[in-house]
Amino acid sequence: MAETEETTPVAPAPPLTIVALDDDADFREFVTSLLTDAGHDARAVATRGELFRACQEALPEVVLLDMKMGGDDGEAVLAELRERWPKLCVIVVTGYPSLDSMRQTFKRQAFDYIAKPFGAEELLRALAQAAAAFGLGQRPQDRLRGELGRQIRLARTERGWTLKELGESSGMSVSQLSAVERGAHLPSLESLVAIATALRAHPSAWLEAAGF
Repeated sequence: MAETEETTPVAPAPPLTIVALDDDADFREFVTSLLTDAGHDARAVATRGELFRACQEALPEVVLLDMKMGGDDGEAVLAELRERWPKLCVIVVTGYPSLDSMRQTFKRQAFDYIAKPFGAEELLRALAQAAAAFGLGQRPQDRLRGELGRQIRLARTERGWTLKELGESSGMSVSQLSAVERGAHLPSLESLVAIATALRAHPSAWLEAAGF
């Protein structure tokens, strides 16, 4: 029998920093214990204000967001998270799932949607998929290599250039450029400027996209 999405093995997520917002004290204790036991740096908060203070102090890699709370509007919290930290990975958790609420959630770019009650495996699978999709849990230099490579490849593709054409314009070899685009090699500052100049791009924008 073919493996389904639920049964296909997923590599465990590397240790992640996670903040969960939920107004249920029992759930906060449950999710903090589950995630800590799985090797993550996790904390849970009860209010919108606590969540935003935690994010300002040290932005987590993942936010688990309860959409149905007594005092806070989960959709409003999600919209503000998206406005302030557009690239932050948000996984929505709710005890009242519906098709309409799912559509609205994904319109605001939540990574995933988990309905309560859920098992440990379901949450850990979602975190593993988020880590793979966002490159979470990586060292800063690993994220930088990968994002710079992606930005350079996009800029080159937009111009319709081959690696050879970029090499001729930037003074770099095809093998060097290929390694940079694959994220296998971090270019020197001089090489980065040469590539950006050839592509008429701004290296500062590429660094910002990588979170630097």
